[in-house]
Amino acid sequence: MPIAAMALVVVLLGVFLWLLHRSEQEEEAETLIKDVLWVEQTLHFQIASDEEKLLHLAEQLAGEEGGRSRFDSMARLVVSANPAIERVVWLDAAGHPLLTEPPAGRAEGGAGDGAGDGAGGGAGGGGDPAGRARADAFLIARSSGLRSYGAPYRTAAGGAGFDLVVPMSRDGRFIGALVGVMSLDAMLTHHVPWWVAQRYRIEVVNATGAVLAAKSRVAPPDPRHSHTVPLDRPGHGLALVATLYRTDANMTRIVLLVAIFGLTAAALASLWSLRRHIARRIRAEEALRAEHAFRKAMEDSLTVGMRARDLEGRITYVNPAFCRMVGVPAEELIGRGPPMPYWLPEELEEAEAAFRAVLAGKAPSNGLEMRFRRADGERFDALIYEAPLIDANGRHAGWMGSVLDVTERKRAEELARQQQERLQHTARLITLGEMASTLAHELNQPLSAIASYCTGCLNKLRSDRFEREEVAAALDKLAAQARRAGQIIRRVHEFVRKREPVVAPCSLTRVAEDCVALMGADAARHGVRLELEAAEGLPEVCGDRILLQQVVLNLMRNGIEAMARTPRGDRRLTIAVSAGEAGPGERQAGEPAVRLSVQDRGCGIPPENAASLFTPFFTTKSEGMGMGLNICRSIVEHHRGRLWFEPGEDGGTRFLVSLPVAPVPSASPTSSQIPAPAPTAARPLADAAQ
Repeated sequence: MPIAAMALVVVLLGVFLWLLHRSEQEEEAETLIKDVLWVEQTLHFQIASDEEKLLHLAEQLAGEEGGRSRFDSMARLVVSANPAIERVVWLDAAGHPLLTEPPAGRAEGGAGDGAGDGAGGGAGGGGDPAGRARADAFLIARSSGLRSYGAPYRTAAGGAGFDLVVPMSRDGRFIGALVGVMSLDAMLTHHVPWWVAQRYRIEVVNATGAVLAAKSRVAPPDPRHSHTVPLDRPGHGLALVATLYRTDANMTRIVLLVAIFGLTAAALASLWSLRRHIARRIRAEEALRAEHAFRKAMEDSLTVGMRARDLEGRITYVNPAFCRMVGVPAEELIGRGPPMPYWLPEELEEAEAAFRAVLAGKAPSNGLEMRFRRADGERFDALIYEAPLIDANGRHAGWMGSVLDVTERKRAEELARQQQERLQHTARLITLGEMASTLAHELNQPLSAIASYCTGCLNKLRSDRFEREEVAAALDKLAAQARRAGQIIRRVHEFVRKREPVVAPCSLTRVAEDCVALMGADAARHGVRLELEAAEGLPEVCGDRILLQQVVLNLMRNGIEAMARTPRGDRRLTIAVSAGEAGPGERQAGEPAVRLSVQDRGCGIPPENAASLFTPFFTTKSEGMGMGLNICRSIVEHHRGRLWFEPGEDGGTRFLVSLPVAPVPSASPTSSQIPAPAPTAARPLADAAQ
């Protein structure tokens, strides 16, 4: 609509300017006609006035016998008083010139001479156009007795003129004629005013259109604006033509016109640009509404609470999930500052400290755990991730927080931890059940020895024939066997009892020694020789000693069972403890670590079973559960370590456990203060069992 209105304005403006131009042209044409008619009337009046003067002069000359003597003075007066009369000639009855004023021979006398020659030739004679024109006019005046005008001709001076012939008679007798030579150029020069000549080119043309006389400026005329008026006097097809000069266009009008059209074009361009801008804005608004609806639907479907705060800590936005989480509507939260209604009353100081840390940009990257309460008083655990909120201009405008309700997750983790502990305890009981016969045999030896020593001592005491030293030696051996049995029972009790994991610095070498002691009898029953290789001065690792024993015992039992088909003389299980570095797959890659390896000489692990070896419930044993290695790996990874296997150098398989070195606090004893482990030399089963 605005563009159509502007176009209509332009059209109407163009029509108005065209009508104005047309009106001006019509006005100019009317003015031209009026001015030409005025000039024609002026010339007509002047010719009539000159005619009256020549008639008066002719009457005076014809009325006196001595008129010739006065001709010069009277004719000179007429010529000098009337600029259009160039010459006065007195012709006799035959048409021959008698007197001329100005006299013939002057600058303007050529015409008189020619005319006289022509007139002397009679009515039909004369050899030049001027003479013929004068002879014709003379004949008309003599025959009619009235004034007559001759045809226009070129004078000897180069101008154009015509003759006004006035007959002279005395006593009713024709005695001659008085000829006034009229100059067309002089008529235009003296009788056309300057203001007309400034606007028009004034010309006198003959019947053929040839220009006989003109009054003009240098400026070219405009042929489209001209008007022609016939000159009744002198007649003979003469006409007065006025042509309007080409005037420079009105600069003010042109500037105004250009400015109007320029402004109109600018307005149209601006409207078109505005239309495109509005169209783009409408599309952008539609896209924004669609995007807002999409994001609103996405935010409403989230289970993660979103909360935005400004730089002063006031809440500026919350999503429905956060409102459901805390049980407070968004209207009560927007614009709210600390303390928040979902903070715990007894933990306000901790919440304030966390709030200030977030505003200072010190929020932990791995999230912040806090306890919140809902509107109904129920409490829950929340994990909060804070990130800077950047506005459209790239400025930091506040903080955006993602709030997750981790109550169920923590419960599930706690339940999983308890189940893992029960599973580990069950695995230890299973291991103990598998070792039951060996442990019974191990306990039977010291108990039998105790019974034997006790019976011998009683017999000695009852016989009254004994030596004190002999009885004392027997009692010492009895006590040693009792201590041996107690140590076996204590180890079994510590291994199988259910308790919370105790993470503390411990020696991996001592763990390996205890495991060798527990598995010694079982290894001997299977004909396997145990060898323990441990370097001196190894640092401690940080972990639970009983859980680490469970890992080593499980690996040793798997190694013993893997050598069931190995020749009895080649059955050797090597447990080695050495220093090293944490590998790339461990949490503390590149840091110092302690490695424990258990290598057997069994049949090895087939390649098809290698990928599933640590998978739960995967086993190659006919009566196995498939949880042993999975539990072992879970325990090792819980200690930030790594458990893997590789083919042995002499056949079989080697399982490796890598654990990071425990940090040594300044107040605790260093590793050098811990009693040194056993020598590194390989010890057979019998020595280890002793």
